[in-house]
Amino acid sequence: MTALLEPPIWALDPDDEELPTFPDDDLDLVFVEAALDRLLASAGAGRTAPESIDRIRRIKTQLNRLDAALHDTAHDFARTHVAARLDTAGAQAAETLDPDKLEQSVAAQIALACRTSVHHGRTRIRVARDLHNGFDHLHTLFLAGELDADKVSAIVTAADTLSRAQRAELDRRLAEHDLTRLGIGRLRDLTRRLVAEIAPADFAKRCEAAKNTRRVTVRPAADGMAFLTAYLPVEQAVGCVAALDKAHRDLSASPEPLPRTRGQVMADTLVERLTGKTHATDIDLHVQVIVPVEALIDPESPLPAEIPGYGPVPADLLATNKGRTTLRRLITRKGIVIGGDTRQRRFTRFLDELIRARTRNRCTEAYCDAPIRHIDHITRAADHGTTTLDQGRGTCEFHNYLREQPGWKVEHTPDGVTTTTPTGHTYPNAPPG
Repeated sequence: MTALLEPPIWALDPDDEELPTFPDDDLDLVFVEAALDRLLASAGAGRTAPESIDRIRRIKTQLNRLDAALHDTAHDFARTHVAARLDTAGAQAAETLDPDKLEQSVAAQIALACRTSVHHGRTRIRVARDLHNGFDHLHTLFLAGELDADKVSAIVTAADTLSRAQRAELDRRLAEHDLTRLGIGRLRDLTRRLVAEIAPADFAKRCEAAKNTRRVTVRPAADGMAFLTAYLPVEQAVGCVAALDKAHRDLSASPEPLPRTRGQVMADTLVERLTGKTHATDIDLHVQVIVPVEALIDPESPLPAEIPGYGPVPADLLATNKGRTTLRRLITRKGIVIGGDTRQRRFTRFLDELIRARTRNRCTEAYCDAPIRHIDHITRAADHGTTTLDQGRGTCEFHNYLREQPGWKVEHTPDGVTTTTPTGHTYPNAPPG
């Protein structure tokens, strides 16, 4: 790694005989590091809000280009490393080399250099490999800073089963879309749809084989919570979510106030139906629990209990008369109910379904992949906006409320529906599909 220079390289006197030396191959990086030093030194300079936004956008573009350079360098390293191994092994022994082990070696070294996990190192090297084998347009966008590494990885990973010729065809079809305006989820959906069109037979085989890998897993989360994940065929997963959503809508239709959010109702319903309990909070704990004796003797003890492998939980979570959990207290939001306005939609059920289908149930704000929670008037009803398909857009809860903040505006423009921020910057909404 090239050390940072003191003083910065732009401040050095070219006639000074004490100039540092460095390999010619590192010259570009030295100047990049020096430029970054200067950029960081100027971070606190007084700028207007619009100037700061413009600066953020330019910095992000250059970060994307640096990521592209990193992927290209990783690709070069992989080729050089494999070639060296083949030369060392000799012509006969080269045939016995295990490609998987070679990739593991490359991925591990890249992971160490990037200070990340081997999984991310392997992903990076596979993305770098495929970018140079058919994804010419995508690679060009990456090098130009128009797409970041996460979006490029989402596209390439979704096409990892294609041949080079098929990737080239996918790249051609992707070039027909404005990829720079799509969020990661929408990019992944688009790529998967095109992959299925390009190689339908392989897609059908993968779908059939994937059913054999269905499973349920649990992994720890913070604050005494956990993630319960079901990996299911898509039709079954969609059916499960639809049933849970129906449970929330049935409760919302009741004249009595609903003290739980949509997410809480769906989570509680899932637990109740899986366990056969009447209430989600009646679940008995059938797991090993480590409880400090101090917590049992002293109710005021701050020491938490712990479920091995899942982390700490408050001791009183387990100290009920029947050994039942009281998760409701962990997730209580002080009576604040969100999402309750779903019963006040002005769009009919038919228009609601059309608007959701138009953007595949994803928020229409640029780069947002959240599911639609609200159907919003582009021109507010208070401003005489009509309740029509053209005037409706699906948004997540966050973006629907965000437009009500001072300085934000959503409107029809020649480019479609555009959001204007308080700094005056405009962002076209994500295109349908």
